Amino acid sequence: MELFKIRRDIPFMRHALVLNVVSAVTFVLAVFFLFSRGLHLSVEFTGGTVMEVGYTQAADVPKIRSVIGGLGYTDVQVQNFGTARDVIIRLPARKGENSAQQSAAALVALKQADAGAELRRSEFVGPQVGEELASDGLKALGMVVVGIMLYLAIRFEWKFAVAAIVANLHDVVIILGFFAFFQWEFSLPVLAAVLAVLGYSVNESVVIFDRIRENFRRYRKMNTVEIIDNAITSTISRTIITHGSTQIMVLSMLLFGGPTLYYFALALTIGICFGIYSSVFVGAAIAMWLGIKREDMIKSTGAVKGEDPNDPNAGAMV
Repeated sequence: MELFKIRRDIPFMRHALVLNVVSAVTFVLAVFFLFSRGLHLSVEFTGGTVMEVGYTQAADVPKIRSVIGGLGYTDVQVQNFGTARDVIIRLPARKGENSAQQSAAALVALKQADAGAELRRSEFVGPQVGEELASDGLKALGMVVVGIMLYLAIRFEWKFAVAAIVANLHDVVIILGFFAFFQWEFSLPVLAAVLAVLGYSVNESVVIFDRIRENFRRYRKMNTVEIIDNAITSTISRTIITHGSTQIMVLSMLLFGGPTLYYFALALTIGICFGIYSSVFVGAAIAMWLGIKREDMIKSTGAVKGEDPNDPNAGAMV
């Protein structure tokens, strides 16, 4: 499906060097902020108190958040749990207070605001659990990266695998850089968004790389730059449809999902925008600079005996 068809190829690779210099500077700044400021980790990673509070009627989540904020907490997670009358409150650990003192003080404030507040349970989430979550998250990220590289190396060619993983890590590091610079809260939903962006970004790269492979077999007189420009131009309509429809849904979560979904949607928004950019100007450009050529594509797809070498679908596997 195409919303429009561009009849002349857009010379994307003509600007690849300048835009990749900008990407490199942005990447370095993101790494700098990650090391200098660090991520503002949520209660799941740092430890704290988790309270389940029930109400006789539908809980006013913004009001509860305001009440808890009045106790001096700046990073409080409040969300409905199960029903509209039950909420989960996550309080970060504070020096000089244990979990029982935190929950008792919070319950007093909540009862003053609404006499119907009732504490269902309270438990302490230790930093040891947080370290385990962080470790598991890094392992998951590493497994995703390795899996993507293996898939692309087998499906296409090792140069594409290197190009795609650099582009995808570029997206991930920039997302983390934004969260470090602005000190936005980094929680488990945000980690899930980062992993989702990895898969989403590699999908865009695969579409472009697949078209590049087809073009190498179809257009014998084009050079590598022309092949890449044609591949990107011919997939623009698909990119607009896919990313546009996805971004509409993500924006609805960002604008109307409330504080619970805000940073999750924000991470996805950053990832989608940079995912399009990196697939075109980072991944494709790196593949070009690594010297991808027609012989690599023919070798990687493996022509079957008796097939027409000029058939763009020759050697294709389903």
